[in-house]
Amino acid sequence: MDLNAMSAALGYARAKPATEPAAAATPSSAGAALQQAATDFAQTLAEGEAAAKAAMAGTGDPHSLVHALAQTELAVETAVTVRDKVVEAYQEILRMPV
Repeated sequence: MDLNAMSAALGYARAKPATEPAAAATPSSAGAALQQAATDFAQTLAEGEAAAKAAMAGTGDPHSLVHALAQTELAVETAVTVRDKVVEAYQEILRMPV
């Protein structure tokens, strides 16, 4: 075997773990992901509120206010969409015959 082919094969073997899919989510990691999502949502709302307060006080940058409000709007729309899907799934379960 050629030395270049051998080094290429070794490089491929070392890079292969980086391309493997992540392990399936376990209940504890799903709970941690949900907790992180809630924390990120609350932080986004707090940043938007802080930017709005700074703009009302006259010390904030208008560009940062628009950016924070857009992020807040996207976060709220996402939360509402998730809530609607959960309610829809719950109602579908209630309609199932016993």
